[in-house]
Amino acid sequence: MACFFRRSIASQLAKVLRQSEESFISCIFAIPVSKKQLSYSDFRLSLSRLRENGCISSAEDIQMQAEGLARQLKPDNVIEEVTVGHGVINFKINRSVLAQEILKEASNGKDSFGLRSELFRGHKKGRTLVEFSSPNIAKKFHAGHLRSTIIGNFIANIKEALGNDVIRMNYLGDWGLQFGLLGTGFQRFGSEQKLKENPLQHLFDVYVQVNREMEREEGILQAAREFFRDLEQGAEEPLSLWRLFREITVEEYKRVYSRLRVHFDEYSGESFHQNQTLDLVQQLQVQGLLKTTEKGTSVVDLSPAQDMSYYCTVLRSDGTSLYITRQIALHHTTDKSQADHFQQLFQILLTMGYQWAQSCSHVPFGLVQGMKTRQGEVVFLVDVLDEVRNRMLKNMQESMTTKDLEDPEDTAEKVGIAALIVQDFKGPLESDYKFDWDRVLQSQGDTGVFLQYTHSRLCSLMRMHGNEGEGPFEPRLLQESQGTAVLRHLLRYDEILWQTSHDLQPKYLVNFLMTLSHLVAAALKALPVKGSPPALAQARLQLFSCACSVLASGMRILGISPVEKM
Repeated sequence: MACFFRRSIASQLAKVLRQSEESFISCIFAIPVSKKQLSYSDFRLSLSRLRENGCISSAEDIQMQAEGLARQLKPDNVIEEVTVGHGVINFKINRSVLAQEILKEASNGKDSFGLRSELFRGHKKGRTLVEFSSPNIAKKFHAGHLRSTIIGNFIANIKEALGNDVIRMNYLGDWGLQFGLLGTGFQRFGSEQKLKENPLQHLFDVYVQVNREMEREEGILQAAREFFRDLEQGAEEPLSLWRLFREITVEEYKRVYSRLRVHFDEYSGESFHQNQTLDLVQQLQVQGLLKTTEKGTSVVDLSPAQDMSYYCTVLRSDGTSLYITRQIALHHTTDKSQADHFQQLFQILLTMGYQWAQSCSHVPFGLVQGMKTRQGEVVFLVDVLDEVRNRMLKNMQESMTTKDLEDPEDTAEKVGIAALIVQDFKGPLESDYKFDWDRVLQSQGDTGVFLQYTHSRLCSLMRMHGNEGEGPFEPRLLQESQGTAVLRHLLRYDEILWQTSHDLQPKYLVNFLMTLSHLVAAALKALPVKGSPPALAQARLQLFSCACSVLASGMRILGISPVEKM
């Protein structure tokens, strides 16, 4: 893989510059494959990065340094050619060695391809808590929750792939005044029968109705406050309703999450942190950090001058807790509108002396506009999943290339979910985007449907030719430009994984997989397996098998379940 070639280049540099090989590893990059690129160099050494690392002097002309250093580097059995660019040195790898090393790495561990790179040698492994999705009981499970769900799942997947012990938490909004409103609403408008028939829909209807009535009747808000106060104090009737609503909601959500292939290790919630909330308030009081405003609210002064010009409220005037009070010590994936909230949260923790708060992070994301079903506005996540499955199933039924499938609906759902995820992950997570069903479900272009189609084509090729691609092969046979382009692109996989894990931006991985799919499509057309001499057919099958495993691995990190037929 790329680490073998980086090490070969670094070995030469170490001898010339008389430094350790490790000094150069982070300065060597695989060159992106480009149709316009006439030169077929594979790796690039950045002289600027060498300067930053203190490997060479920064006082000399950088171009003269590049030319001087290049003259001292000689081609060998791995490096076929050394050339100079603008402030960089380019290396072309022997094509037979390129094929041999990449395909050997792939055959040694399909699921670990790219993950054993020396780029991850300094990666700190440990326990990571990822909190995501976090719907509020009985409130709309809208497109924002869908984004939180798939983004959080992606973060958990990439952390897990790199060897971290990941805990996936769903921190439900099951407490606070909004639950007081729901409880009051159910006491007035609820139906036990409707709750059994369609629990989430009925709770949502009750919540909508009580909010509508609250605008006309002032007493409802006061009743909701009293309900929540009784709930915090452990009164039996509010507590039993809370348990009932929470249990049926979690069970319903689990069924929906299973369709997304998302799981949680723990379903927590604001309600579970009541004791910690009391402890927190006591700690703030003991440390002299809790202050009272003229309105009677309890706050923490976060202003640098300690003049109350910037503070965060943690308790209402009636002593009931707020959202931020119940949130402390959790890692969140939420929309970007809550960025200030989490800045306050982490600042409070640091003010209290919890240095581990420095390792907490908020992963913000933009909003989705225009996500509607044929029936109108999206209410629950299940509406989105039903819609994407039905639309994809219709498209597949109308396609001339669709294969006979054991479970067409399951395949349609997996392909449709891939389409949703890729549409969401193509750009920066912080950006808003406008949703378009027709564009999302296109089979051509940079879409999730195209990724699934490419993977299914490769799987079909493997099924058709059985075991022909197993065993030793002749790497010298993979010299055509289309096959070399796939191999050269695979050189970048470890760099893409590193960048993806570092920035927590799935767009890098999406773009890599899209390029891989386009290169594979060109190679499948130009490099037939059927009808080729046995040795050549075997070498090409090895190439396509490697591409298939990398494509599947990357898709799974994104949260996509690869299909083998469609």
